[in-house]
Amino acid sequence: MNKVRPKKFLGQHFLKDLSVAERIADTLGEYKNLPVLEVGPGMGVLTRFLLDKGHNLTVVEIDRESVPYLQQHFPALAGRIVEADFLKMDLNTLYHEPFCIIGNYPYNISSQIFFKVIDHKDLIPCCSGMIQKEVAERMAAGPGSKTYGILSVLMQAWYKVEYLFTVSEHVFDPPPKVKSAVIRMTRNEVKELPCDEKLFKTVVKTGFNQRRKTLRNSLKTMMNKDNPAFSLPVFDKRPEQLSVNEFIELTQLIEQNQ
Repeated sequence: MNKVRPKKFLGQHFLKDLSVAERIADTLGEYKNLPVLEVGPGMGVLTRFLLDKGHNLTVVEIDRESVPYLQQHFPALAGRIVEADFLKMDLNTLYHEPFCIIGNYPYNISSQIFFKVIDHKDLIPCCSGMIQKEVAERMAAGPGSKTYGILSVLMQAWYKVEYLFTVSEHVFDPPPKVKSAVIRMTRNEVKELPCDEKLFKTVVKTGFNQRRKTLRNSLKTMMNKDNPAFSLPVFDKRPEQLSVNEFIELTQLIEQNQ
């Protein structure tokens, strides 16, 4: 088996630049002693460097053509190739201790992958890899930026997000129509939010779903408009003006006045 053909329905664009692959592998340098789960290894261009650098590596691959390719070319992975859909996997059956996640992630499901990481945040101190440049910019954006949004706030509540470097579309087979970027998320010190986490997500999503409106307009269904708290200056702002901590404070305010 010489090559795996990229499949559009899986969003596959195989990285062919080895120097980029090695730079991605290096993003886990300080977590050398933790197990690593690689999502979507494809033909193993990143896999080889993770193995070379001595990581305790397991890979999860949904593509039935890639699995035998990996088995043939990476005998060191014997027993550590999981044929599964990462989004449907129960990660608790694989790991009971902290581990890292890395990958050249399919662009069409990258946000879902990161939301799953948040669901397992107490087990995942670091997650890095390559995604669409636009999504990377949104994840790392700060308040006041046009790209700051739902993904920014929900990720940064639990992780420090770093935009590491941009990757040209020309180093893939087939080339995607967009540029890519490598990001790293490292767990922050927050153990739990000082507010209702489910309500926090709802406040963030409701606010940004009408991001051009003030929070007084976008959140009017969540709080009685006759409530005196509804006249506070925070409701005059638009969602992109609020930091993560200000969204937490806003959630507390709504929680107390519902």
